[in-house]
Amino acid sequence: MTESTNLSDTSTWLPLDGLAPGFDANKAPLSDALVGRTLTVVDDRGTRIAHTFGSGSVSWVYKPGESDPTEPAAQTDACEVFEVDEDLYYAQFHHDYLPNEAVSLFLDLRSGYALAVVSIIGEAAPGHTAVQQLFAPSRIEELAQTGAAPAPTIELIGRRAMWVYSSEHTYEHIYLTPHWYTWQCLAGPEQGLADTDEQTTWRLRPGIYVFAWREKVIPCASVTVADHRDQRSLRSHGVLFGLDEAGTSQTHFTFGAFGRLLSNTVHPAEYDPALRDAADAGASEGTN
Repeated sequence: MTESTNLSDTSTWLPLDGLAPGFDANKAPLSDALVGRTLTVVDDRGTRIAHTFGSGSVSWVYKPGESDPTEPAAQTDACEVFEVDEDLYYAQFHHDYLPNEAVSLFLDLRSGYALAVVSIIGEAAPGHTAVQQLFAPSRIEELAQTGAAPAPTIELIGRRAMWVYSSEHTYEHIYLTPHWYTWQCLAGPEQGLADTDEQTTWRLRPGIYVFAWREKVIPCASVTVADHRDQRSLRSHGVLFGLDEAGTSQTHFTFGAFGRLLSNTVHPAEYDPALRDAADAGASEGTN
């Protein structure tokens, strides 16, 4: 962005396919630890999805439970697998037969639990971003379950972190409420741009979070898994998925980032957005 650019004119903002070149410079090496393994995730509806991992691929078989209206399906998709922590893996794949869907699958072989995030490209509407996301926790059938299952969390609220995706791409994230976060580009082709978008955060392990966001200006969404255990040395892995500049084809690419915590805001209890939103949700449930 140049000084003469009108930063408020969102029609000039970089499309997703324009951001992709070079954005993956800090992507982690791929892992082959799951090659040859079959892991079946089972959710509360009884839906079973068996994933058999190959070298750069995953073959999956979807068998819906009694309350799941989805049709049975099977497919082999290209797949990238990253090791997040010991016995914790992130698999990313983009469906060939449903090109408007991408799956981010997190497999904790230590706890025996999994979390899938399905990103779906649709049409933007008032109160509805173009890309929506579904969060599906499950258990891994081949393993025993121990400890806590993945769950939504408010633990990031108040933090401000800087993420370096390449020598040219740096952003900061401010985690505002259970629904919102703010991003600002500090360096790169989007330098000077900022916005506040929808977000959802789940905890996989203490200090390790799935952080997903859905943008309202550019038709795209992201899913990341971020290790916040060392505040001076954060690490994340993720995907961006959405439409290209023409709005006719899907753009899907993975990336990684190194980061650090910049600050942490502690609100007075009566103004704490995390506590307020939790109280509002409880009050709403109580009126149903």
